[in-house]
Order: sequence, then structure tokens, then C-alpha cells
Amino acid sequence: MLSAKSLFQEILDNDETFRLFCSVAASGEAQGGWENGRIAALVPESRRDLAPKIARHGADEDKHGRIFNALLRKRGLEPLEVPRETDYTMLLEARGIGLAHDKLRRDEPLTEHDLVLYLAHSRVTEQRAAAQMTMLRRCLGDHPDLGRAVRLIAEDEENHLAYCHEELLRLAAAGHGRAIQRALRESALVEMRVYRDVSLAVMARMGRVLGWPRAKSALLAAGIHALYGYERLGGWRRMVSLRMPERRNALGGPAKPASEAPELV
Repeated sequence: MLSAKSLFQEILDNDETFRLFCSVAASGEAQGGWENGRIAALVPESRRDLAPKIARHGADEDKHGRIFNALLRKRGLEPLEVPRETDYTMLLEARGIGLAHDKLRRDEPLTEHDLVLYLAHSRVTEQRAAAQMTMLRRCLGDHPDLGRAVRLIAEDEENHLAYCHEELLRLAAAGHGRAIQRALRESALVEMRVYRDVSLAVMARMGRVLGWPRAKSALLAAGIHALYGYERLGGWRRMVSLRMPERRNALGGPAKPASEAPELV
């Protein structure tokens, strides 16, 4: 019977699909770490209180990238170059979502509007990340090699999502409400398409490696298209709503070290 848990187990049991899974994840997390690090350095004076939280966000993302690379090393595998069609973060940047990398490479302070765009983009992508990690924690939380890593990263992603809600609500109270809603909707609509396309590309590559029959590949592709259809019809609203989180000041302290997943480092 095809289930999320059996599918993940099949992917993890094969070195090549495991290598793709970890390489895609590590690349995206490392990219997020760089982006947040640059944004923290360029925060305008009017919002300097945000800089430590953004830096903490970046440190978490860097840590996640190191964890996925450590999982590869543990199996004697090297990261592979991520195929362009599976590079979620770069495809979003290419479609104008978030802050352009050219802007982040310049040593010019950002504006409050830039922070709105950054936080709106983060709120949407962290919703996706939190949902994915919730699924992985459900499927792999008791896995002997990945379990603790999955639980640690899932906890971080929930903190990131809470932080985005809280800071966007503060910016809305400061008069940026309409700009936030526009940025959230634009980010969500683009993110849904990118996530669909990346999911199809990753599954196609894994299916070829694992020799999936056409019926299985077609069923998984249909599921990806069905999710996109649901989100396009109205599910996207969960990615743009804002509410004050129960976890207040979720990124107000230092990042938890990767050593909390001791079997990885």
C-alpha cells in the first residue's frame, strides 16, 4: 500500500535518492542562511531591533544545511549539484519573490518596505517548511538515523513561522498592512507554482532511479497536481493569514546548536 511513510522509507533506503533528498534540502537551507545573514547586516536603523532575530533565523538555516550534509557523510556520500529544476529557493528568487540577490550583495541599507517583502516571503515559505517538517516528523520521527534531526529542524521551523507572524503584525500596526497583504498574496501564488514544479521534478528523478512503474509515478504526480489545485482554489489563504502566535519572541535567543543532534556531528 502506498503511504507517505513507505514512500519516504523507499527514498531513504536508496543511496542515490537519499543523496538527492539531502542535497536539495542542504542547498536550500544554506541559501536561506546566506540570505538571512545579508538581510541582518543591512537592516535599516529604524528596525535594528530585528537584526538579531534575522541573524538567528539565518544561523538556524545554516545549521539545518550542516545537518543534512552530516547525514550524507554518515553514509559515505557526497552532496550532488542540485539540478536547476529542483532548486526551490533559486526558482523563487528568479521569479521575483523575496529580495533580489543583487540587492543583498550591495552594502546599502534596506528599507522598511524591503523588510515587508522579506518577511512576507518568509511567512509563506516557512508555512511550507513547517508543514513539510510536520509530515516528516510524523513519518520519520522514530527513524534511527534521521529521527532526532527531523524533530530538531521541525521545532526550528515552527519558531520561524511564529516569528514571521509576530513581526508582520507589528509592521502592519505601524502602517504597512496593505503592502503586507499584497506581498503575501503575490508570494503565495508564485510559491504554489514553484513548489508544484519542484515536487514534480524531484519525484520524476527519484522515480527513474527507483524504477517506479508508470502507474505509481502517475499516481504521485496526480497527488502533486491535486494539492496545487486545492491551494489554487483557496488553500493559499492559510499561507497569507496572520495571527499573533502562542510562541512570542520565538527567535529572541541564541540558536540551538547542531550538537543537539549528536548522532550527526
